[in-house]
Formats: sequence, structure tokens, C-alpha cells
Amino acid sequence: MGSRNGSVLVCLVPEPAMPLPVPRGRKSMSSATPSHLPAAASRRAPAAAGGPKKIAALCTAYFVRSHADNFVTRFLEGYWLGGKLHHPACEIASLYVDQVHRADVSKRLSMAYGFPIVPSIREALTLGTGTLAVDGVLLIAEHGDYPVNEKGQKLLPRYEFMEQVIHVFRDAGRAVPVFVDKHLSYDWLRAKQMYEWSIELGFPLLAGSSLPVAPRRPEIDLPLESDIEEVLSVGSAAQGDGLLFHLIEAVQCFAERRRGGETGIRAVQMVAGAAVWEEARKGRWDRSLLDAALGCRYLESNPGRPEDVAQRPMACFLEYNDGLKATALSLGGGVVFDHLVAARLKGQSQPVATLCYLPSEHANYISPLVDSIARMIMTGERDYPIERNLLTTGALAFIMESGYLGQRRIETPMLDIRYRAPEQSYFDRQSYFDRQGRD
Repeated sequence: MGSRNGSVLVCLVPEPAMPLPVPRGRKSMSSATPSHLPAAASRRAPAAAGGPKKIAALCTAYFVRSHADNFVTRFLEGYWLGGKLHHPACEIASLYVDQVHRADVSKRLSMAYGFPIVPSIREALTLGTGTLAVDGVLLIAEHGDYPVNEKGQKLLPRYEFMEQVIHVFRDAGRAVPVFVDKHLSYDWLRAKQMYEWSIELGFPLLAGSSLPVAPRRPEIDLPLESDIEEVLSVGSAAQGDGLLFHLIEAVQCFAERRRGGETGIRAVQMVAGAAVWEEARKGRWDRSLLDAALGCRYLESNPGRPEDVAQRPMACFLEYNDGLKATALSLGGGVVFDHLVAARLKGQSQPVATLCYLPSEHANYISPLVDSIARMIMTGERDYPIERNLLTTGALAFIMESGYLGQRRIETPMLDIRYRAPEQSYFDRQSYFDRQGRD
């Protein structure tokens, strides 16, 4: 089953019971970025042989600016990358919507584009034929009226949707590529089962956040085998698992490029409030990485010391098996409104840092991910390993457990997940800033 680049080794242990950052306004690029790397626009999904590929879209709710709108509507109307409109050689063949939102737009889109809205996931995949009749599945379960548990996790039915998809695959004796929006599940065991289904039935599975594929400023892509000592991501208002996941994925897409490849995570911990800054004073995380990251801000924010102005600060600590330290830092608004990453490399006096830019207009930050999904459906190959998402999904689940247990450190032998990152990271390399002329 295809990871587009690099070899993959996964070991799942059974569970018990660079240069100075570029300030705003400068156009110079980081020397850590090889100038010959291709833009995302040069890796478009190929044309379909024998007509468009058929996609079953499975959504929890569909309204303007929902994740269903961000993904499914782009397959209907096209998406913008590199200043050009692209239409993937795929078509939405069916749509299942679990809950009808008061501002639902799915019915209007169904009438406009001629695809059926069906009453079950099985019918979405079989198209009335009694057997699997689509070439790919979009599983977009991010919005809707679902309960939130005592840990602060929204119990979105990604696993339940996937389980029904697997029933159809088994009955048909074959499987097709599946994309799952964001993390696989709020629960580690469910996420691992979803991954294991993809291995068992041999279908490409892709999942993840928009942050790893968003435009970076500067366009830093650390070479494989980089001597990375520590990584930090920072963003705002990441209360709850859905938003924290973005920060953890941003960390991982840099951490995985270190010497020796990914080795897994041995422990996690969530801390909040004044303890965040106390842990920095103790050396738990490198405070200078935060300064380097904040130097890449695009949106204006409070110029005061983060320690003084951060609202509801929270730090998620990731301890890797090979000794790498990483921190996903939420400052809860007031300090930063962007998503930023900084890393310290051995032998370099200054950290490398970048902005992972999510332009709000028309949610166009989803377009690189849509492009990657279309390519997987067309070719069966992925731009990055699913093991990245399996690891970040597990890390998030146990971080939420840490918060629930009073910010306790939790050992995670089950996250002994090993893999190699692709030779080049997949992200929108033709800078959004340059296209818009905003520098």
C-alpha cells in the first residue's frame, strides 16, 4: 500500500489493560529551503482514464464554511492553487449527511450538480448496485450536534462511519482509497483499528490537518536526517481536541524529518496556566523557540510579553523515544493569531522558524489537501505516510487524558510507531503571500 516516498516501518506495541526567522515584510527565503524543490502546483492529480473517478462523500453536517463545504464543494467546483483554478478528475457520486444543519446547503448543491443525497453510508458506496461502486471515499466528520465527554473530546463518529465503510469493502471483496478529515478518532484503540483495517484490506488511507500542507513563510523544508534537537508549534485558542490537533500535526511534520526517522513517542503531558512558563524556566521547553516563532507572525497581535498577555496558556509536551523534545503551545488568543513552528538544529546558533499560513478567505488553505486527496484517489499513492496521523491521533488522545487526570504525565508505549518521512514534504510551495502580492 502506497506511501508516495520513503519506506515505512511500523511497530505497534500492545497496550497495557537553520537560519534566523524572516520578519514580516521581508521577501528573503530561508537558506534551509533548496531552491529546486517543486511547487505543489507541479504535482497535480493526473487525468482519469475512462472518465472521472467516483467519490462517495460521508459528512456529519454540510453548511457554508463547514469542513464538508471546504472539501466536498471543492471537488464540485474546483480549487485554487498557484493562482489557478483546478478541477480534479473526480466527481461526487453520492452524499450522505448524518445531521441536517439549520443552514444546510447540501440539498441545493445536489440539485445544482446532480448527485444524490442518500439515506445510508452503504447506499453512498454502492450507488444502488448492491456492491461497491465508487473509486474513493471522503469521510468528513467535524461538525454537528454530538456529545463532548469529560475530557473535552467531541465524540464525532469517524470510527462508526469507517466501520460501515469496511462492511461494504468486505462484502465487495475489494476496497478503495479513503480520506479521513483531521485525526482518525478521539479514542486511541478505535484509531488503531481504523489503521489496521487499511493494512488488512490493502487500501490507501490518508488523514490529517491542513497545517502540514499549508503555505509556509519562509518555505522551510528540513532535509531528511536533520539533526533536530527540539521542535515547538504555537497557535491561539486551541481549547479542545479539535484545535489542539492542528498544533500537534504541525510539530510532527517537522519532527519526522530528524536523523534516524520517526521512532515514536514514549510519554505526553498537558500543563496549563502559570505552569506553562514555570516549565520553560525549568528547561522543559526552550523559550527562545517561542521568540523565533513569533518573529514569523503575519497577523498583528499583542506586542507584550507572552507571559503577561497570554490568555489560558496550555502546553502539550511530547517526549520521543530517541530523546527529541517537542511542545505544542496554545496561548489562547491575545498573543498570536497565526500558526507557527520553530525548531532548533544541532550546531546552529539560531532556530529555524516558519508561519504555516491558513488564509481565511474562502478557506483556501484546504486546497492543497484536496489536491493531495484527489491524487491519492487517482493513483492510489499518498504524499505522506498515514503513520504520521496515527501517531498524532494517539498523542492527542493521551494528551486529553493527561488534562483530565490533573495534568499527569502519561507514558505511551503503545505509540512506538516508526516510519520514514517522504524525501520532500508536501505543502503549498508557491507562496500564498507572493501570489497575493502582500509582501
